[in-house]
Amino acid sequence: MGKAKGKSLCIFSAKGGVGKTTTALNIAGVFSSLDKNILIIDFDTTGGAIATYVNKVPELTIYNFVDDYANNRYQSIRNYVTKYSDNIDILASCKDPRQGSKIASSYIEIILEKAVYEYDYVIVDTNHVLNEFNVTILDKCDQTLLVMTNDLLDLKNMRNIIRIFKDAEKENYQVMLNSFINPNKRYYSLYDMKSIIKTNIDYIIESSFYLKSMDIYVADGKILTLESKMPKIYPKVYKAYLSVCNNLMELNDEK
Repeated sequence: MGKAKGKSLCIFSAKGGVGKTTTALNIAGVFSSLDKNILIIDFDTTGGAIATYVNKVPELTIYNFVDDYANNRYQSIRNYVTKYSDNIDILASCKDPRQGSKIASSYIEIILEKAVYEYDYVIVDTNHVLNEFNVTILDKCDQTLLVMTNDLLDLKNMRNIIRIFKDAEKENYQVMLNSFINPNKRYYSLYDMKSIIKTNIDYIIESSFYLKSMDIYVADGKILTLESKMPKIYPKVYKAYLSVCNNLMELNDEK
């Protein structure tokens, strides 16, 4: 028998700088600790940062995948990934942003379809622009995690995203509040934020997770949830990331 089809999770936000990339990496780290095989796809084709965050220089990228596929040279998605660890691979964003503009949204479904038959779970990072490319990603992924902060502009934009999901009668999304981004910004209560975006907040990453030494971890290419002490030092934060993973794994159980 062939490998069972995996599941995909898109990390999206209505505003930049809310911690999408660190969220994608930390979720991948928890999945890895559960002995799952993970592919992180950096679909921010003009400014992706996944490879930079894990201190890797990719030899091949999404652009090479698309170019080979279009010219009948494609064989396996694993030929284009950059290995981070035994359980985590990365399909990196384009090396040159001019290459990103050449990637049509029609390739999104192809890439995801190839990925979910090779990996247990596929984590997709994006930029925050609500264009046709990202709308296609949101439509094709099994689940979406919407990430936001306690910021008025962010909340306003998130409300608009939620409205779009509801108008399309799509229910495959959950909301994460990243309180460790600008931890001193506590403008609204949890009740107020729920009232503004008109939906529930499913996960909260506490402000205590803010690290002044984050740049050191990035420079060392570390994923925080893979650090052995992390579950003990930040138990509630780790539990939130674990809950995201469990929710996606439950989709597999429903098959």
